[in-house]
Amino acid sequence: MHDDQFLADRFEEHRTHLRAVAYRMLGSLTEADDAVQETWLRLARTDTSDVGNLGGWLTTVAGRVCLDMLRSRKTRHEEPFEAEHLPDPVIVSESALDPEHEAVLADSVGLALLVVLESLSPAERLAFVLHDMFAMPYEQIAPIVDRTPQTAKKLASQARRRVQGATPNPDLPRQRRIVDAFLTAARGGDFDELLRLLDPDVVLRADAGETMRVIRGATAVAGQAETFRRMATTCTIHPAVVNGSAGLVNTLDGNPFSVLGFTVAGDRITAIDILADAVRLTRLDLTAVLG
Repeated sequence: MHDDQFLADRFEEHRTHLRAVAYRMLGSLTEADDAVQETWLRLARTDTSDVGNLGGWLTTVAGRVCLDMLRSRKTRHEEPFEAEHLPDPVIVSESALDPEHEAVLADSVGLALLVVLESLSPAERLAFVLHDMFAMPYEQIAPIVDRTPQTAKKLASQARRRVQGATPNPDLPRQRRIVDAFLTAARGGDFDELLRLLDPDVVLRADAGETMRVIRGATAVAGQAETFRRMATTCTIHPAVVNGSAGLVNTLDGNPFSVLGFTVAGDRITAIDILADAVRLTRLDLTAVLG
């Protein structure tokens, strides 16, 4: 018979880690919480007295739960977020960065990377996330995806090739300088400066709720200069860290209007992700940024 409180306390020690795994796997904060809850339920009804590494056991279970959820999406013929919606952003204040904070653990995955992860098969995504992001050996990943360790390694390698270029520059102050320069150019409607700041293959994704608009290429994105100018001059702009990268939270008349995440490589912006879905914005925790 389990000591329920002891078991609950031990699970809480791993909750932050499990939520980070699930968020990377699912790209949805709500679904990540559901996966963590299901992991707890499976723990509660399992005799783990002979489990030597509870953290590893829980990560394996959470991986299986997420894999089932991803496969269920495919069974229901749901389109991936890449085609329909942006993943849920995790937003913190630049002044509140704390490596021990739960949000910081999750927000180190850029929105652009999450979008690319959505295009992978469930098995590729799990192999890449567990190995490359959480250093789980292929020998432990293989049983989760019902493959050999060699095949699990191949799945992760395939995923790794797909996500190249989607990881942001880790230098947050440098990112902020580029984003500030973008804002200055936007306020002035400066097409040439916007063009200079954008990578030739930049991708802009704008999710307003119904569907996601995607614009590719520096000339096409800079062509949105008037839209950027209106945003920069009519909204109150709050610098923020969006999924570990320099970003913005924009409010209009005190209400959340949009969240912008930027992916910066070198001195160029390679991706701009805009969430402007009023319903989803109300569900985000913006207190660290807006007070």
